[in-house]
Amino acid sequence: MSMSAALFTKSVSERTGMSWKTGYRSIYYDGAPEPDDPDLSKSHTALLIIDVQNTYLSRPDRASLSPEDQRRYDAWTPFHKRMHEIVLPRTKDLLERFRRNGIECLFARIACHTKEGRDRSLSQKMPGWNNLLLPKDELPSQIVPELQPIGDEIVVTKTTDSALTGTNLRLILTNLGIKTVVCCGIFTDQCVSSTVRSLADESFAVVVVEDCCAAGSDELHHKELEIMNMIYGHVMSSAELNALMKLA
Repeated sequence: MSMSAALFTKSVSERTGMSWKTGYRSIYYDGAPEPDDPDLSKSHTALLIIDVQNTYLSRPDRASLSPEDQRRYDAWTPFHKRMHEIVLPRTKDLLERFRRNGIECLFARIACHTKEGRDRSLSQKMPGWNNLLLPKDELPSQIVPELQPIGDEIVVTKTTDSALTGTNLRLILTNLGIKTVVCCGIFTDQCVSSTVRSLADESFAVVVVEDCCAAGSDELHHKELEIMNMIYGHVMSSAELNALMKLA
């Protein structure tokens, strides 16, 4: 494994030894005082898992691909390694802790209501990687088995990057009495970031769980966390969140 790929499997605390109060500082917050602990009272906090869907974790047989497609396949291998070794197990653990403590757990997923995707937003019709056609009842659009919702846990379906602007999630959170949203999911620099910014704009407090998120590359993942941190919310590891919330 390359040095970059190895780093991609580690959180900022594992990489640098810094805590969430000092890590991921951009130039805007260089020298700023350490932030206060966020309000994580269990009755006003919710977990939101964003777009961890089958389509993003399925992979073809590498041997069946052309040399150029094999190059692209290999470029995505660190992402898949991070998802299976870090993001999925730690998100599953966090989800189980929230459930045991009776804290609201919600899910967002990308899916269109029509077979040909005529209801998709413009960004999901653009040519290239982001051209997503995920009909809501088909297997690729479903949440991965490890993180399946249970009981009456709420799932919102969106054809946008932001889970807030593309659904009635803002109203749902308000009706639930939620003030702080803990965000996990993929991709850090796309739907996670868009959702975090929308939540902050609507005056929700936000925590982004760094080791429960992933982007297409190490550089994109960590740079986006640096951009979001302290402006739109606080970035911390799942271990730090568990300690702050005293999640058994």
